[in-house]
Amino acid sequence: MATDIVILAAGKGTRMKSSLPKVLHCLAGRPLLQHVVDAARTVDDASILVVTGHGAEQVRLSVRGDNLRYIEQTDQLGTAHAVLQAAPLLHSNGITLILYGDVPLISAETIAQMLHKVSDRSMSLLTVLLADPAGYGRIVRDENGLVEAIVEQKDASEAQLQISEVNTGVLALPSKCLQEWLPQIGNENAQGEYYLTDIISIARSAGFRVETLHPESAEEVEGVNNRLQLNNLERYYQRRQAAKLMAEGNTLADSARVDVRGTLQTGTDNFIDINAIFEGDVVLGSNIKIGPNCLIINSAIGDGVEIKANSVIEESQIGKNAVIGPFARLRSGTVLADEVKVGNFVETKKVNVGKGSKINHLSYVGDAELGENVNVGAGTITCNYDGVNKHKTTIGDNAFIGSNTALVAPVTVGNNATVGAGSTINKDVPDNELGLTRATQRIISDWKRPSKKG
Repeated sequence: MATDIVILAAGKGTRMKSSLPKVLHCLAGRPLLQHVVDAARTVDDASILVVTGHGAEQVRLSVRGDNLRYIEQTDQLGTAHAVLQAAPLLHSNGITLILYGDVPLISAETIAQMLHKVSDRSMSLLTVLLADPAGYGRIVRDENGLVEAIVEQKDASEAQLQISEVNTGVLALPSKCLQEWLPQIGNENAQGEYYLTDIISIARSAGFRVETLHPESAEEVEGVNNRLQLNNLERYYQRRQAAKLMAEGNTLADSARVDVRGTLQTGTDNFIDINAIFEGDVVLGSNIKIGPNCLIINSAIGDGVEIKANSVIEESQIGKNAVIGPFARLRSGTVLADEVKVGNFVETKKVNVGKGSKINHLSYVGDAELGENVNVGAGTITCNYDGVNKHKTTIGDNAFIGSNTALVAPVTVGNNATVGAGSTINKDVPDNELGLTRATQRIISDWKRPSKKG
């Protein structure tokens, strides 16, 4: 049976006080809408339809994917009107699930349960019990405990306002019924809008049973209407990520000061100090020590690695027992073998470094291939860019590069070769040879420092 998932994402989000469409504000490094789309993609072969309005073009360009289509709601006349825009594109012989682009933490498990409860004579509705239900539509049940209707806050009686079970807006039902019932919804209410919630009473009148279920937590169905709510959901999400990390065998110096903005896979017995940030897809081995204030993006870190304070690692691969930092910056394309050391104020980019090699201090190494057991002295740079093109530097096994050396690429330093400190090397240094460029030192005995005039 075909499954269509309609995501409503047309709202402007006035209370966000922003020119950015609300659904493009980020939670854990991803737009709110992207979270919902990713959850929807867990349904095999589902067709995903996103109804946009404010900032439609910007939304379309920001969130893309397979089986994803956009429909624009030019006039925002309510949730039922928004779904009506997608109705002609639904598979009439399937099931339609309604989600919301500003409710980012809906889970794959909840979605699966919602779809499972739908039959030819029943629909499913996600509700939640709240201690303070203010602002939400109330779930009205009959004497048998069956859902009879949803009454919006502004239309509710005093008795109905006391109901603590509220509507989340998430529902699933046979598509042919949705297509038949949407045109029957009117706008005779306090807001003058076409409420999708009215479909509940229509379904009951048609003899349909409304099956309800609750999410695992209230936060799963909380919407974002302002920046405070966004921050609260961010902190909830990060607390869950921290709890997961600890359950998997990692020690956190402070669970409130670790942020996961993507996916993080770990081994065990890792120590993660304060203010660590993981972005994109990050893989950690075991027995890793990460110092304070480190940022790791789309990288894989091997067992036994130590990453010292204030280091940035991006799109890199680090072998076992390497030592990084403090204040190191590994840029995209950095591949370090086992037992490599990259020290303070060292920057690397698009470089392969062999086992046991060291770049300990104040150096830049880019577009380079380093063999095993190479020692790169402080202040060394690979001059890889001529203003137009990048060029490669190759350094062989056991080579020694003296401090304050400029390697002007393309250039090769051979196995066991040595480069003297302070050299500018623009010709290849053969295996086992010394490369050296150094001006003759002069002593000027009658030289005096300048002094201030007047």
